[in-house]
Amino acid sequence: MSKIGVHSFVWSAGSSRAELEKALESTHKLGFKLIEFSYLDPAQVDVGWLSGRLRDLGLDVAISMGLPPEGDISSDDGAVVAKGVDILDKAVALVRDLGGSKLAGILSSSHGKQERTLTRKGWDTSVATLSKVADRARAAGVTLNLEIVNRFESNMLNTAAQGMAYIRDTGASNIFLHLDTFHMNIEEADVGLAIRHAADRIGYVHIGESHRGYLGTGTIDFSAIFDALVAIGWDDYVTFESFSTTIVDKDLSLKTAIWRNLWTDNVALAGHAHRFIELGLQTARRKAELVAMPHLPA
Repeated sequence: MSKIGVHSFVWSAGSSRAELEKALESTHKLGFKLIEFSYLDPAQVDVGWLSGRLRDLGLDVAISMGLPPEGDISSDDGAVVAKGVDILDKAVALVRDLGGSKLAGILSSSHGKQERTLTRKGWDTSVATLSKVADRARAAGVTLNLEIVNRFESNMLNTAAQGMAYIRDTGASNIFLHLDTFHMNIEEADVGLAIRHAADRIGYVHIGESHRGYLGTGTIDFSAIFDALVAIGWDDYVTFESFSTTIVDKDLSLKTAIWRNLWTDNVALAGHAHRFIELGLQTARRKAELVAMPHLPA
C-alpha cells in the first residue's frame, strides 16, 4: 500500500525551530507518513534536533532542491560544476543526517528557464558528474531522484523517457526518477502510459494539481494516474505538493511562477489532499480487482 507524504511548504516556508515544529506536528496530526523539506542549511537548522523530532513522531523525511545557476553541473565552466558537486554532496549528507534516504529535485542541471538549448557536451558533463556524486550517495544510503520538470524549469529532463536515458548513461544503481503530476501534465503524451513505461526506475512521486491548488479542481486526470500507480505495484511514497502566495518562499515562488492565492487554509488543503490521494488509490485498487475477477457461475 502506498504511503502519503506532504511538502513542508504547505505549512511554512520558514526554517526556525518553531516553524519546523509546527510543520512536523501538522504533518503527523493529519496522518501523513513523510515530510519533504526543500534544502535546509545545516548552519541555520539544528539537524540533530530535527532528526530526533522526526523519530519521535515516526515520520520519514525527504529533501528536495534545485541546483542554482552557479552550481549547474551541466556547465562548461569547471568551477561552476565543482560548486554544484559541493552543493549535492552537502545535500546528501543532510539527508543521511536526518535519517532519510531520498534526495529529490532538479539535480542534473540548474533550476529555472534557460535561454539556450542543451548541448551534448552539457549532457555528458552532467552524467559523468552526477554518477560520481551517486557513488558517494550510495555509501551514505541515499538515492538521487531526478525530478522531471516542465520546459520552463529545465532544458534537460522534461519527460520520463529523457530521465530514463540519463539514468542509463550514468550506469548508477541508486539514481531514480522523481515524477511530478503537475509537470507530467504539461510534457507527457500520456501520463499514465509514461508511469507504466518508467515503472522500474521510479523512486519518488509528487502529486500536484494543474494550478498547484486543491487536488481535483484542475485539469489533471488523477484517476488515470492512480490506476497507473496501482498497475505498476507502486508501494512507496506519494507526496502532495502545493503552493500559494499565502506561504511564500521568494526564490522558489519566482522560479515556479506562483502569482496568486490558490488557498489560504493549509489545514483544510492538506486534509483534503490526504483523503483525495487515499481514496484515489483505494478506488484504483478496487477497479483492478474487478477487472481481474472472472465472475464465474457457481
